[in-house]
Amino acid sequence: MTTFLRPRLWRPAGIAVAGTAFAVAWLVRGGSSWFLAIVIELGTIIRVVTVYIQDGRRIKEGTLPPSGRDERQQAINTRSRALAGTVAIAAAFVGLTVAVAIRASWWWPCAAIVGLGGFAYLYGQSRFGIAEEGPADDDANSGSEATVTS
Repeated sequence: MTTFLRPRLWRPAGIAVAGTAFAVAWLVRGGSSWFLAIVIELGTIIRVVTVYIQDGRRIKEGTLPPSGRDERQQAINTRSRALAGTVAIAAAFVGLTVAVAIRASWWWPCAAIVGLGGFAYLYGQSRFGIAEEGPADDDANSGSEATVTS
C-alpha cells in the first residue's frame, strides 16, 4: 500500500474513501433525504482538494514533513486516541450493563463494541508491545569467561 500511493496522497485518499462511503450510506438509506448524499460528496471533494493543496504548500515551504506532524504532535495524537478508545469502551460497557439490567433487546451492539475494543487492545499489545529481549549485556558476565593461558 505504501508504494501504491505517494505519502502526500495518503491523507486526501483516506478522506475521500471515508466521505464517499458516508455519502453512499445516505444514498442507500434512501427516503426523502437521499439528496444529502450529493451534498456530502461535494463536501468531501472540497475537503480532499483543500487538504491536498495545503499539504503541498507545507511541503514546499519545508515547515512540515508529508505526515503533517512532528514527534510531539504524534505523541499527543496517540494519547488522545488512547483516551478516546478507553472512553468509548467504558460507555459501551455502561450501555451493555443498562441493557442487561432492563432486559432490553439492544444489548448486542454494546457487547460487540466492548468485544471489538478488547480484541483491538490485545492485538495492539501483541503488535506494538515490548519486543523480545535479547541476551543481557552485563559487565558482570564478562569476568566469568574462561581465560586461555599459554
